[in-house]
Amino acid sequence: MRHSSTRELFDYWNSRRGLRAAPDRADIEPGAIRKILADTFILSVDETAGHRFRIAGTRVCAAFGRELKNESFLDLWDADSRQSVRNLIAVVTGEATAVVGSACGMSTAGTNHEVELLMLPLSHRGRTNARVLGVLAPRDAAYWLGACTLGPLSLGTLRYLGPGLEAPPIAPTARPEGRIRHGFIVIDGGQT
Repeated sequence: MRHSSTRELFDYWNSRRGLRAAPDRADIEPGAIRKILADTFILSVDETAGHRFRIAGTRVCAAFGRELKNESFLDLWDADSRQSVRNLIAVVTGEATAVVGSACGMSTAGTNHEVELLMLPLSHRGRTNARVLGVLAPRDAAYWLGACTLGPLSLGTLRYLGPGLEAPPIAPTARPEGRIRHGFIVIDGGQT
């Protein structure tokens, strides 16, 4: 995760889920992530409708030059990437796992721009296959935002943030009785 928005959203999502596979949609408080809202989105998982945007941040919309609410997320991708993105959403929601990746799009000015993609499952009405919370943020300084827009994205590398991160770290157990000596706990007993 290279972009600060990606790291911040992942850390927030991970803290809100606790021991669950995914936090509930109601657990996500926009005020807590206000600094990164412009780069975030929420998708409705509905394959027949192309996984429509329920919410899209202002920088996400500016990157494509239009309001994205109710538009198909799959329509942002080139023909070669659409099936992969469709499969990726199925994995994120079906297995309740997080994914971070890269994508590239050609701007209307003829330059390539890389973006970082984060997709996280959200539980909605008890189901983890109903919503996706994510980030779509430019990798570099987005000097081009507002001057030009991105065309279809092509999916790059992906990394699943799965099994090793399914549970938050376990709090250390209580210290056994004993005395501290040179930074070690010495427990009396054993040989006499």
